[in-house]
Amino acid sequence: MASVIKTKKNAMLDVQAIRADFPILEHKIYDKPLIYFDNGATTQKPRCVVEKIENGYYNVNANIHRGVHFLSQAATEAHEEARKTIQQFLNARSSNEIVFTRGTTEAINLVASSFTDECMSAGDEVIVSVMEHHSNIVPWQIQAARKGITLKVIPMNEKGELNLDEYRKLFSERTKLVSVTHVSNVLGTVNPVAEIIEEAHRHGVPVLIDGAQSVPHMSVDVQALDPEFYVFSGHKVYGPTGIGVLYGKEEWLEKLPPYQGGGEMIASVSFEKTTFNELPFKFEAGTPDYIGSTALAEALRYVSRIGMDNIAAYEKELLDYATDKLNTIEGMRIFGQAADKGAVLSFLVGNIHHYDMGMLLDRLGIAVRTGHHCAQPLMQALGIEGTVRASFSFYNTKEEIDTFIAGIERVRKMF
Repeated sequence: MASVIKTKKNAMLDVQAIRADFPILEHKIYDKPLIYFDNGATTQKPRCVVEKIENGYYNVNANIHRGVHFLSQAATEAHEEARKTIQQFLNARSSNEIVFTRGTTEAINLVASSFTDECMSAGDEVIVSVMEHHSNIVPWQIQAARKGITLKVIPMNEKGELNLDEYRKLFSERTKLVSVTHVSNVLGTVNPVAEIIEEAHRHGVPVLIDGAQSVPHMSVDVQALDPEFYVFSGHKVYGPTGIGVLYGKEEWLEKLPPYQGGGEMIASVSFEKTTFNELPFKFEAGTPDYIGSTALAEALRYVSRIGMDNIAAYEKELLDYATDKLNTIEGMRIFGQAADKGAVLSFLVGNIHHYDMGMLLDRLGIAVRTGHHCAQPLMQALGIEGTVRASFSFYNTKEEIDTFIAGIERVRKMF
């Protein structure tokens, strides 16, 4: 019988029908049914996304924008329609505000490089948080080494919630940008980004939001939130790898210099002078991933059909169910107890090393993530080396969680 889930809005998810869209979920690992709880690292891909990639290569594969022949025109149209789909998904004002990148990491590096070049000098400050992914730390450290800028860090409380009183104290006349994650990839904390943005704007400071862990799980309206920049990765929202998005307010993208030089990002080139292309092409040097862009748009249409509010409500049910079950296990320590939390559970059990737990769960067919999760400063703040992380998707089930809990208990008893 299909597993039908009622959400808070009384919509219904047929989880078994959804699972049928993901062929990989039928696999067996070590002769055990695959239980995939590593969605924070990357999500599995529905059949329609893979078919979109196949169709692109088999039927409309040609370099875009500059060709006059039929295939080039068709590929160009599909790529630009994908841009409009993403604009609508984020509720951006214009498709000119949607820049294709290789992912969240490249999008942050783009902003770090271009923004620092245009708007910062030695001694200027960027505010980040203690729970940032390395992708939102290292690019700023590179700029600190190059230009002498400084990072200030928002601390958190024992629940894994950012301390907004301390955040407000970090602003000075040298603060030029705030760059924080929407949802922690380790703690699951959903940060109050609307309040963070509002406070920054009171100081006349623009904001970049890392949406890698939010876009797959909740509705995001960039006009309502009002950040200057918002970034996410395709592969975390059921799309292909190697494609991502930088949303930037048009006035800011106009102001910033290009990140890379080459074809497509130019209007004219001579040995004396180059003039740059209009938005968004100024930031898209070289041949874009026009196959990936259309597949990403297909992924966003897929989750939109399910409904982002429905996804959020069902994943909250999974999170609450799993949290209650984990708390029954002797020696369990869950890291991240925020009141507003995404479908992520990071934990340790007794003195069992996270790597040992992950390896033994894998032998039971259960895929989890172990280690520092590209958040070593956060691990240092927590006083640990790493955790086991289970991250859920709308194609996961409570029955899978039951098997997961039984697996943890089995490993615990071995030690």
